[in-house]
Amino acid sequence: MGLFREEITISNPNNPREFIELEAIVDNGSIYTWIPKGFLKELGIVPRGKRKFRLANGEVIEREIGVINIAVKEETLPTLCVFGDSESEPLVGAVTLEEFSLGIDPVNKRLIPVISWALSAKSKNAVF
Repeated sequence: MGLFREEITISNPNNPREFIELEAIVDNGSIYTWIPKGFLKELGIVPRGKRKFRLANGEVIEREIGVINIAVKEETLPTLCVFGDSESEPLVGAVTLEEFSLGIDPVNKRLIPVISWALSAKSKNAVF
């Protein structure tokens, strides 16, 4: 696919006037968005739980998770976020991309709008 970077803005849902602008790696192979914990603590983001993750080498790690507001492509939404290690790079993952109805154009290395699937809705005009 090829990785690329995207400008994002993160904030605390309880205090959206304070924010941090970051350049993040876009990776739909990663489930969640990861932000270095120092940025999250600076914004007052409080962990709400933990998740376990399997690394490529098979090792299992556990990290805290919380909710942030994230702005991508001029839209702002809340999303689940992993408290990344201090030296890790900010990363936008698949859950956040799905929440924004964004896909990846791997040739031009950019985010593109996509139509989300709604398989539970009924429509008289549905074509399958």
